[in-house]
Parts: sequence; C-alpha cells; structure tokens
Amino acid sequence: MSARKLFILNLCLMLLGALLVPMALADEWNQATQTTFSAPIEVPGRVLPAGTYWFKLLNDDSDRNIVQIWNADRTHLLATILTVPDYRLQPKGRTVMKFEERPSDQPEALQAWFYPGDNYGHEFVYPETRARELAHRIGQPVLSMRNELASNITKPANSPKDASVVAMKQAHVTAMNPNGQETNMAKAVQNKKEGGGQ
Repeated sequence: MSARKLFILNLCLMLLGALLVPMALADEWNQATQTTFSAPIEVPGRVLPAGTYWFKLLNDDSDRNIVQIWNADRTHLLATILTVPDYRLQPKGRTVMKFEERPSDQPEALQAWFYPGDNYGHEFVYPETRARELAHRIGQPVLSMRNELASNITKPANSPKDASVVAMKQAHVTAMNPNGQETNMAKAVQNKKEGGGQ
C-alpha cells in the first residue's frame, strides 16, 4: 500500500474517531440507556408494555434527578420522572434495574436504575397514593410525592425550565411505610438498606 493511501486511511479513521467520541460522551453525560423488558413494568405514573425503551437524564447541569423514558426510536416521550440518588457499593459494568417485589398478577414496579459502571443511581419517586399501595404490598417504604404532581409525569418536557419539571424538582419527597403512614425519606432509605433492600 502506498504511503499516500495509508495516510488517507489513517486520516479517515481519525476523523471517524473524532466524530464518535462526542456521541459517546453525550451518552455518558445524559446516561442514555436502551433497555428491553420482556414483560410489562410499572414506573411512576404508568405501566409500560413489554418492549424496548430509552432511559436518560433530562439535560440539566444543576440537577441530575429527572429521568425521562422514551420509546424505542426516541420519538415519543413516555414519562418524565422525579428521582433521588441511590447508592450501591459495587458498580456493575452493565445497566442495573432494581424492581420492587409484587404479586404475580401485577407488573413489577421499577425502584431504581443504575447506569453501567456507576455506583450512584436513580431511585424513582411515586405519587403518594401509589407509593402507599406499593409499600403495603411489598412491606418496605416507597418514596413518594404529592398526588397533585402525578400529572407532570406524562406532560411533554423538553427543558429543565418547563413548568412540569420545575414543579417536580421543588416537590417535597417523603416515603410511605407499609402501614400507609408518611415517614421521613432519609430514615426510610436507611431502613431499606439495613434491611437488605440494597
């Protein structure tokens, strides 16, 4: 192979690499993750049928606690969800989805999502009424926000400044215990970890 052809080939490979690096960084920044579920799952505000979805963080430099769920080709926003940080001791090299226990006749409820390689994840906050039902069903506290904020989950949200997103970011997050009573979020999270919920 001539030196000129080799030079052109190397130049093309470098340009291709330069184009792919920003895309990889964008996926790390917003944690865009494609995942496929073989059965329906419950997320705050809705049940997703079996299928392929994209989970990603809403682009916001100051707040990394809003997760969006998109359809398989990222053309339709299905949910914008408030989360709180979750932590695991050992990061995994793959996406980890934690589910709440449930009776066999109901879809599993998504509790948390961890991006590959991260030990910090996103624990989902459910509307109060549903959090109370889930907590009773699984015998563990479930994070909750006021029921009035539930409609914001399915509203279109393109920016962290959208009214629906601002309302969720300002929400007072608590937890519902298995007895149906509101409890302090930090205490509930600590009790779950001590009880083996991690």
